[in-house]
Amino acid sequence: MEKIKMYLPQKPFKILKWFFLILVGAFIVLVIVRAFHFYNLDKTNAEVAKIHATKLTIDDVMGKNLPPDPGADANKTIAGIDANNNGIRDDVELAIFNAYPNSAKTRAVLLQYALALQMEVIQPIVNTITATEVIREEDRAYQCIGEIFSRNDMKKFIEDGDRLISFIEKRQLNTEERKNGRNLFVKKVRSYSSLDRICDIDYSKLSN
Repeated sequence: MEKIKMYLPQKPFKILKWFFLILVGAFIVLVIVRAFHFYNLDKTNAEVAKIHATKLTIDDVMGKNLPPDPGADANKTIAGIDANNNGIRDDVELAIFNAYPNSAKTRAVLLQYALALQMEVIQPIVNTITATEVIREEDRAYQCIGEIFSRNDMKKFIEDGDRLISFIEKRQLNTEERKNGRNLFVKKVRSYSSLDRICDIDYSKLSN
């Protein structure tokens, strides 16, 4: 008796095979994407911790390690020169000491503001998270400037604060490249709340 050969259709198996391969490929892509996501997130979190750990020191305020005058090199790059590695651009740091040699309190608040502004241009990772955290530090330094002035005369309080803020911003943002760089940086900032602490240095312990 002749055996009846059964032939199963091949097309459905090919379709299932390709469907399975597509699923495997999509899973592999998803794993790679997620791995990169968490890797970048870890790097961002580490940078945020570094941002908030960057602080002005009393040695900076007292000028124990002042840098040499960078001269024309100060404006060759957006970041400028920071020979003493304290996070403050050297030409701005020297300008503060030249303008306020006898007022440690004024130097303290100005140096903190300069430090915060400089963080904008030396960030190795710039995204919405890091940009926002830098601006929170800048906001804190901005508020710190007002801490050294009396509020008995609010008009004078505002004028004095604006004078010091303008002093730093005029020197920190002294080229078109730096102005444009800052504009691009702040575009990445999202909404934020102010930090609790204000000044890095307890200015009440400074004699002048």
